[in-house]
Amino acid sequence: MIEQDTVRLLRECDAGVKMGVASIDDVMEYVSSEKLKKYLSDCRAEHEKLRAEIQQLLARYRDEGKEPNPIAKGMSWMKTNMKLVVNESDQTIADLMTDGCGMGVKSLNKYLNEYKAADEVSKDIAKRLIKLEEKLMQEIRSFL
Repeated sequence: MIEQDTVRLLRECDAGVKMGVASIDDVMEYVSSEKLKKYLSDCRAEHEKLRAEIQQLLARYRDEGKEPNPIAKGMSWMKTNMKLVVNESDQTIADLMTDGCGMGVKSLNKYLNEYKAADEVSKDIAKRLIKLEEKLMQEIRSFL
């Protein structure tokens, strides 16, 4: 049970990290503020570090990880592009990113509760990812 929950939690973290990176990539070209750009690029770099850690752990279990849900990813991309067409501003970007981070935090907490038997290393990764999302939400509030 421990190994099964560990792999499942790591897969969800993997999908979450990939979704976070994709979301940042989707908005980066529209950012005008250097400060917002730095917050997003720093967050992306931290996501990539976690992604490497997650991949290394999944490899131990001979698991390839998980891609984000294609429907969720597509809906996120559409929402981002539609909102930016109407209002291409840092405020719109901060709004989109805050919504995405909030959904990520909610999902990760749900998976932490669902996969209680996961090992402490994978739980720690999930918690670090949650903190990373919460930190970005805090940093970009001034752009809302």
